[in-house]
Amino acid sequence: MTSAARPAAPPHERAWLGHEPLSVEATTALVAHPGAGAIDVFVGVVRDHAEGRAVSSLEYSAYESMALKEIARIVAEVEARTPGARCAVHHRLGVLRVGELAIVCAASTPHRAESFLACRALIE
Repeated sequence: MTSAARPAAPPHERAWLGHEPLSVEATTALVAHPGAGAIDVFVGVVRDHAEGRAVSSLEYSAYESMALKEIARIVAEVEARTPGARCAVHHRLGVLRVGELAIVCAASTPHRAESFLACRALIE
């Protein structure tokens, strides 16, 4: 099946939380569809400093079932208030080193302005 003909990924795939490395391409593919004229992506990366102190790694933990429900709620809420939007949020858990991806948010819409707004709503 080509990406142009891909049906919407189930909501449980578009809201994801886990220990495996994230993929910008895989997350973006979940929101791509023929009606999407724009896809906006936010990628959160572990940086080497915070509040004036050096950082070598960060550790993300969560009460996973509750956090996943909240991610799914946010995805559904942004989609409901943004016409034609398809959204995905993938967040990584565990110890992440500098340069590793912590979160990938993607939003597709028919036009770019809505895509930017939807993606920002996902991360905020």
